[in-house]
Amino acid sequence: MSDQRIFEETRNELNSTGCGMCLAKWTQVTMHLHNGMTHSCHHPIPHKVPLSELENNPSALHNTKHKKKVRREMLMGKRPEECNYCWKVEDNSESFSDRIFKSSEPWSFPHMEEIKESRWSEDYNPKYVEVNFSNTCNFKCSYCSPMFSSKWMEEIETHGGYPTSTNFNDLDWPRKTGQIPYKHSEENPYVAAFWEWWPDLYQDLHTFRITGGEPLLSKDTWKLLEFIANTDQPNRNLNLSINTNLGIPKNLVEKFVGLCKKIIEEGRVNELIVFTSCEAWKEQAEYIRFGLDFDHFFQNIEMILSELPKVTVNVMATFNAMSVFGYSKLIEKIFQLKKKYQNKERYWISAIQLDTSYLRWPEHQSVKILNDEHKELIFKAAQKAFYYATPEFNHDNYGFSDVEIQKIKRTYDYAISVDGFDVEKNRKDFIAFVDEHDKRRGTDFLKTFPELKKFYEDVKN
Repeated sequence: MSDQRIFEETRNELNSTGCGMCLAKWTQVTMHLHNGMTHSCHHPIPHKVPLSELENNPSALHNTKHKKKVRREMLMGKRPEECNYCWKVEDNSESFSDRIFKSSEPWSFPHMEEIKESRWSEDYNPKYVEVNFSNTCNFKCSYCSPMFSSKWMEEIETHGGYPTSTNFNDLDWPRKTGQIPYKHSEENPYVAAFWEWWPDLYQDLHTFRITGGEPLLSKDTWKLLEFIANTDQPNRNLNLSINTNLGIPKNLVEKFVGLCKKIIEEGRVNELIVFTSCEAWKEQAEYIRFGLDFDHFFQNIEMILSELPKVTVNVMATFNAMSVFGYSKLIEKIFQLKKKYQNKERYWISAIQLDTSYLRWPEHQSVKILNDEHKELIFKAAQKAFYYATPEFNHDNYGFSDVEIQKIKRTYDYAISVDGFDVEKNRKDFIAFVDEHDKRRGTDFLKTFPELKKFYEDVKN
């Protein structure tokens, strides 16, 4: 069945209950345990899990009273207000909205009937779970925040927010909304509730993804990996994914690889995918992802690819205004690794993938602030990936898939689109940001990005 037919069938099945029905409210959850926030989709704003709801029900990390209220609206044929992103798509175009995509996923669609027949007040074990145990992190990426990096938190607590028009990364709003993370050394009731729920949750999971912070600096990540590696009743259908910046000490990478090897060789999961991040080349990548050692990063990638022949590494690139000048070189590097480590054992077709997503926030680091000649470099990067494309994407071929190429091209389309973006304000904020960045961290923006010297001076003056 074609994707078009799958999405049409999913929409028809959902709409037989109501035009607001979406399975993600039951089957999917992202739990930010470090500050007690939860949501079942990236469009609605995460909401706080009341500690009182966890006292007798640890599954309230997902099954909050708030979510149950929204589920009730969906089962009654209503459109919940917090899901208005999808309603805007459906009311103003012929496109499928994300409620269709999310409900058609293999962790959602097979459960359509049982969900439609369930009571809104019932607890439901999600099938796709992302969990963030801690904001402990050794990096301070330029686009990140204190909510997801303890290093960022230390800096902001010492120096305050950045002098941009938005007071970038100021802590006033997180304090008002109860989003300040627990410290790594503190007892966290949300993490405690997770471990109470885990034995029941584990066997129902289709996909489990650990994020951070830097997950491999969290004791709970190691506890979970040890559990999967040693439990007498493994969930062999589980798709396990782990995010890591791969900037941790070598001994931790080796420990991680050793545990993953045991999990894979004993068939304890269906697949294991490692997600990491890089969006530029050499010193420019290190400026964006402050704390990164570029060469050490790729050494660790090669360790994983060589020691874990079934695992695919997915390099997530948050493409921003500082990515444009070295991205073609990054594409070449990724292609060489595709070629070197290609084999037929991998769960995914490619040994390594480049997943390009354009940055939207903070706006002052968006590619939209750049001059036209800079934006053209994004298009040339897409052409470079196309040059390395494979004619048929399968285990016998290596190269960039159409999806990888189109995501780069999409970044260019976004860069040149006209949508009310305030270029002047955000250019000024960008200069204010890099000036303060250099002052606080001892970096040198103009030395690292000589290609932006004229741009910098024009905005500055």
